[in-house]
Amino acid sequence: MLDGLVHTAVTTHTTIASPVGDLTVVATSGSVVGVYFPDHWSRPDRSAFGAPTELGFDEVRNQLSEYFSGVRRAFDIRRHGEGDALQQKVWELIGQVPYGETSTYGELAQMVGDGTTPQAVGAAVGHNPLSILVPCHRIVGRNGKLTGYAGGLARKQFLLDLEAAAVGHPGRLF
Repeated sequence: MLDGLVHTAVTTHTTIASPVGDLTVVATSGSVVGVYFPDHWSRPDRSAFGAPTELGFDEVRNQLSEYFSGVRRAFDIRRHGEGDALQQKVWELIGQVPYGETSTYGELAQMVGDGTTPQAVGAAVGHNPLSILVPCHRIVGRNGKLTGYAGGLARKQFLLDLEAAAVGHPGRLF
């Protein structure tokens, strides 16, 4: 409560068609809080998505379109993923992996420090609510092996190949 008034957050969602299927994009008070694939592993219950609307999603729709066209390499969208301290740190590190490149769960674990294991990093990656915007598809297993992805390995490979083609790398990035 500020100034004697009760301020409530308004959550809404929309569906955006993409080459990897219809994406459900959720926003709360103008900030994107979720981007989910069909059959997303860790998607919250749809009742948490708020009312469906097309209003307020033009910028994320445009930037995703540019990304899938190979034009956009970073997103400039107000966003916030809810998570604990480890998740927040891992998601921040994921955001530092350059477009068209990959990192491993082990490398991220070393950057986090404090004895964090690659498995703990994997759990945090798997709960990233901002798929594509926070590019968790760029995180691969040891020796470049594709491992779990909330949207499925075919989508992960598609996103990696999309970025590889845009930066002039043939085929896989690793």
